Amino acid sequence: MAIAEESITTGVSFALTDEQRDLRALAHDFAEKEIRPVAAEHDEHQTHPAEVIAKAHQLGLMNVHIPEVFGGPGLSIFDGILIGEELSWGCSGIAVSLVANTLGSAPVLLAGTDEQKQTWLPPLVEEPLLCSFALTEPNAGSDVSGIQTTAVRHGDEYVINGSKMFISNAGHASWIVVFASTQKSQGHRGLSAFVVPAGADGVIVEKHLDKMGQRATDTSALALQDVKVPAANRLGEEGEGFKIAMRTLDHTRPGTAIGAVGVARAAYELSVEYSRERVQFGQPIAMNQGVNFLIADMAAEIEAARLLTWQAAWLLDQGQRATLQSSYAKRFASDMAMKVTTDAVQIFGGYGYMKEYPVEKLMRDAKLFQIYEGTSQIQRLVIAREIFFPRD
Repeated sequence: MAIAEESITTGVSFALTDEQRDLRALAHDFAEKEIRPVAAEHDEHQTHPAEVIAKAHQLGLMNVHIPEVFGGPGLSIFDGILIGEELSWGCSGIAVSLVANTLGSAPVLLAGTDEQKQTWLPPLVEEPLLCSFALTEPNAGSDVSGIQTTAVRHGDEYVINGSKMFISNAGHASWIVVFASTQKSQGHRGLSAFVVPAGADGVIVEKHLDKMGQRATDTSALALQDVKVPAANRLGEEGEGFKIAMRTLDHTRPGTAIGAVGVARAAYELSVEYSRERVQFGQPIAMNQGVNFLIADMAAEIEAARLLTWQAAWLLDQGQRATLQSSYAKRFASDMAMKVTTDAVQIFGGYGYMKEYPVEKLMRDAKLFQIYEGTSQIQRLVIAREIFFPRD
């Protein structure tokens, strides 16, 4: 890893502080001892890793961005991605179950009032509760303007009706940030965001979805049928939902990108080990150029993806807008992870295609990074827009 061992007082530095090294080591040790031993079982049976969540919460590896004033550790986004890479190295499905609270709570952190933050954030720190982010719908994925869920105001409350799809941890969440249209004629400009208690009347988990990869994370379809929420649960003003959602994704895409790095790194390490041990034609396959060139490309591309992600996280921690850099990181890291894991299966040959060997799972897990929190195609669209129509 390209990290300078000594801090540089001015200019660019890739040094980690002693505290950051310790934090990364803690997350790696947890991933090695608590995640990897149970990853295959949770993947095979698609079970919710409640016991791992409880242990991670106890160690302080969850909700790391919640400020100290609300009971959290108040770590930086950069600190969070150091943790995220190690957890995803352990198992990206379990990792998403652990870090999805970052996505779920981000709209409250970014757009909530002090009173709203005090209501919804401290309980996440006090006990291993989960929260979810509900933007996507059955017929509205990349096209947020197509959202059909409505929120109609009646006095001091809103009545929400609609459906949400592909919602992480929804079946186990304590509360959910739901994006709904308060002015349908305005398209995405008519969206608003609401904190909805998962136990509210009319919130229905319709189906736990059977996924190809990252199966240890519950992903569910939700129905909202005449769900009543107080107007005090609205985040920001009416019509600010789209802005809140996009700001949230700017802040969370580096976390998704680093998850892809963690999965790719796991595949790379397994490939190096296997190619040293596997003998064909009288020598380890690592001696064959067709194999060691694949591994050399893996190493270089993982490093590049990590540095793009570090850059995006650092910019956000400086309070700067990082839409472009977050999309750089998400697009490159997602596509890189798919390539690296596919090449890992190729290096393992027939064994790589068998569930007995871990690279098969890593390839399935990698695919989802190209889809959620904005597909690789949407990231290209964001990048092109930022290039040709830059905003201040």
